[in-house]
Amino acid sequence: MDGDAMVTELLELVQKNGGSVVNQWQAVDESLLSAFDAIVLATGAWLPQTLEPLGYQVDIRGQKGQLVVLQTDDFDNENLPVIMPEGEIDIIPIGNGKVFVGATHENDLGYDLAVSPEIITNLITQGEQLFTRLTGAETVTVKVGTRAYTSDFSPFFGYVPGTSQLLAASGLGSSGLTTGPLIGYQLARLAAGLESTLPLEDYSPNRYISLIQTENSV
Repeated sequence: MDGDAMVTELLELVQKNGGSVVNQWQAVDESLLSAFDAIVLATGAWLPQTLEPLGYQVDIRGQKGQLVVLQTDDFDNENLPVIMPEGEIDIIPIGNGKVFVGATHENDLGYDLAVSPEIITNLITQGEQLFTRLTGAETVTVKVGTRAYTSDFSPFFGYVPGTSQLLAASGLGSSGLTTGPLIGYQLARLAAGLESTLPLEDYSPNRYISLIQTENSV
């Protein structure tokens, strides 16, 4: 799945259905909570920083991922299967001859968005060994991002502990593009006052979000 294309489509659908998109930084504080019936925090690996002003600590770490987009001469490749061998490399044909190769899982460089040429070269080499049609393909672009992981690699979503209007989700890791829409649907239902179609207890944020204990804490 092309993440950029999906985000663009979702934002367009929001506006077509009467919503508005505001590109603005906003701190989460008590005044914000009092202004809305429901707030959904989907800030990925930045959820700890998002909730810190409210006194929470979050079991989330950032993980760097890099992938390369290659252009082949097989322009009818949208129906080719995804190749997912053992290890971290996947080969994902997306149509019009383009193929995604990646992505890395770099725990020690979680929030670093710099491209690593040697890593990209290694991805291309591995890709060519697994899928010979990539040999000699042109490099279109390199994508670098930050995934969110919990210490036990499990995702979570639901109400932030101690709140009745603040919803959050994180920890999806590299499954975010495929499982994110389903979790987003659950959060939308909860924000609208409906029940989740998934068992909330199985994905409770309570195991990963807690109030920071201070000397004045009771």
